[in-house]
Amino acid sequence: MEKVDCIIIGAGVVGLAIAHKLGNEKREILLLERHKHFGQETSSRNSEVIHAGIYYPAGTLKAELCVSGWHLLYEFCKTNNIPYKKTGKLIVAVHNNDEILLDSLFNKGRGNGVEDLSLITEKQLKTMEPHANATCALYSPSTGILDSHRLMKKLEASASNKGVMCVYGCEVKGVEYNGIDFFVDVVDLQGEKSKIRADVVINSAGLASDTIAQMAGIDIDKEKYRIYFSRGEYFKINGFPPWYMNHLVYPPPGKTSLGIHTVLDLQGQLKLGPNAFYVDAIDYHVDEKHVYSFYHSVKPFLPFIKPGNLSPDMAGIRAKRQAPGVDFADFIITGENDKGLPGLINCIGIESPGLTSCLAIAEYVEKIYRNL
Repeated sequence: MEKVDCIIIGAGVVGLAIAHKLGNEKREILLLERHKHFGQETSSRNSEVIHAGIYYPAGTLKAELCVSGWHLLYEFCKTNNIPYKKTGKLIVAVHNNDEILLDSLFNKGRGNGVEDLSLITEKQLKTMEPHANATCALYSPSTGILDSHRLMKKLEASASNKGVMCVYGCEVKGVEYNGIDFFVDVVDLQGEKSKIRADVVINSAGLASDTIAQMAGIDIDKEKYRIYFSRGEYFKINGFPPWYMNHLVYPPPGKTSLGIHTVLDLQGQLKLGPNAFYVDAIDYHVDEKHVYSFYHSVKPFLPFIKPGNLSPDMAGIRAKRQAPGVDFADFIITGENDKGLPGLINCIGIESPGLTSCLAIAEYVEKIYRNL
């Protein structure tokens, strides 16, 4: 039976960041991924936005790790020639009470340490973004976009160079603890089964993170570890030249999502998305009928868009701890000593701002790892 120091489960951007951070020639680390390549789920099906930390309650991991994370991420991108752009974000007021919501977001963001926020007038907005309509806006200059694939590729290369063994097409089927070591059952794409022994198991399995925790013997309902799938769809905006808009433009956030907003890529092409609705299974289908709800959602602040400009693009699934009807649920990033599982580190419910926070999450996990 193979024995390693640490097994990391899941090669999304968080698992890769952890592997990059923990990689060390003195440690034998195995990164396991059930898909054939890294980042095949949530990490490659999102808006690729580097968030500033405006939305999250003070003192939460989402707030703390988002703010520290975007500083780390911009520096990492700059140092490693990963394409990125500080586009800035405009959260616009178009309905009654929106200005009050923007004031609240401004105060929340400043309380979280986002120091460069400003409230701008309608006239200032028109100067910055002539094609958007609003009575005022909250401006976040630190918000940006990046090439998430290039980021993950660099993190994988860094981890491999530090001796981490990245194994793809290998799904975890069981996790057992005997009081000393963990025994992880895996099966590869050919159906061949094996068992790997490890001192430490780090669960960064994204959409399957609650399943991994349950395999290890944790009551995921009692501990509120259960994951709820929330699908988000995107529609392309056709008929406009690149950089027709210069900023990311958002409405004020709802309870379960940040609202349907403009999505810019690094070539200046525009999309809208994502919407948000709970589903029972992973399904990346985009319902063409939703084009009208997208259109009506953005019409108040993007009046130039017509239904004929929109076409289905892609969908992603968020791994939410936030059950339907619940206002907020934080990341779970914790060692499980108190549950009789020393050596197990769970990362559960890593949805947005998980991409922004990935390097900060890796640092947080490293601290837990060092204290084991």
